Amino acid sequence: MIDLEVPKKFRPLVSQARGMAEEVFRPVSRKYDRAEHEYPAELDLVSAVIDGMADGGAGQGAGASSSTRSKDDGAEEGDVAAVGSGRTAKGEKGTRNGSNLSSVLSILETCRGDVGLTLSIPRQGLGNAAIAAVASDEQKERYAGKWAAMAITEPDTGSDSGAIRTTAVKDGDEYVLNGEKIFVTSGERAELVVVWATLDRSLGKQAIKSFVVRRDNPGLKLVRLEHKLGIRASDTAAFILDDCRVPAEDLLGDPEIKTEGGFGGAMQTFDNTRPLVASMALGLTRASLDRTTELLAESGIEVDWDRPANVQSAAAARLIEMEADYQSAYLLTLRAAWMADNGKPNSMEASMAKAKAGRTCVNVSLACVELAGATGYAETELLEKWARDSKILDIFEGTQQIQLLVVARRTLGFSSKELK
Repeated sequence: MIDLEVPKKFRPLVSQARGMAEEVFRPVSRKYDRAEHEYPAELDLVSAVIDGMADGGAGQGAGASSSTRSKDDGAEEGDVAAVGSGRTAKGEKGTRNGSNLSSVLSILETCRGDVGLTLSIPRQGLGNAAIAAVASDEQKERYAGKWAAMAITEPDTGSDSGAIRTTAVKDGDEYVLNGEKIFVTSGERAELVVVWATLDRSLGKQAIKSFVVRRDNPGLKLVRLEHKLGIRASDTAAFILDDCRVPAEDLLGDPEIKTEGGFGGAMQTFDNTRPLVASMALGLTRASLDRTTELLAESGIEVDWDRPANVQSAAAARLIEMEADYQSAYLLTLRAAWMADNGKPNSMEASMAKAKAGRTCVNVSLACVELAGATGYAETELLEKWARDSKILDIFEGTQQIQLLVVARRTLGFSSKELK
């Protein structure tokens, strides 16, 4: 029997995240959409609340900084997972609800308020998830409490992360990094930047490693902040790495190049962050569906969930179809997070969740603008903003097309060289 209820111990976290979305994020959402690059001062209070929840044990997994791949992380023996067997008795060793699942559930709620503001919460960056995924215990302790961005994309390297050109050359007890990084979420505001670089270009993706670079490192130079279609509350930076010297102890994972493997620790980052991005898309989708349902109800159009779609109005039938898409994306995302919490390889499932949630988010947000008509297109509602915000969720952390390619390779048993 599969239990799909939100685990009891996560319900206070989900409730607090929902309150944050409705009472803090939505009231200032339009303000920071218009004031691009202005730091949202309200986030300092949000960050303090998250820190307090974590210190008190109530905020387990409240954000990317807690997301990690561990069989034992954040779970108690006998806890029944949201997508696991419901027959595990208390005290028995069974499936677990850990920080990946709680992060997904809490991020989904905050993104019902605003995706850009969620991405801007201090110390909850995607770089924090990268550190949680592959850092040693000593590194996790050393970087604790720091806000980390993640720098992967380059001007000539988008979806193909294996073609990264930024180099890392060992020089004594340091690595010297040279290259260029673009589209770095929270790059200006973060205290650390997790930079992907290659130890040997001739070896391709096997030589890709990730390095933690301090934001005040003189070799890490901010070039510009991007002006964007959506998530305008979140800063997106471009950097030049010019003889950027990084202590060897700040390389994440194994420093050795293993030619028989792939990205190794660096690629494991995606297994953690893709379900988080999927949950962002779910939050925006949920917000769009809920608000559109309210607007249609005000016009006399309501969905009867007990009747077939084909005997209802076209608008009601469309909402039923979109709700089904949302639920399928939601379940895929829960499964990917649950697998990570339980130490199960989830690369394909993480890509499936991200692909489905990202595409659903774009389709639903645009359809909701259409269903709401002039009201949906106007700035009097957040629907038009959510439609603009949605597209990035189908792009970053691996585009829709790359996710489908990963799923095809896993399903058919092909390597990246055999299926491109």
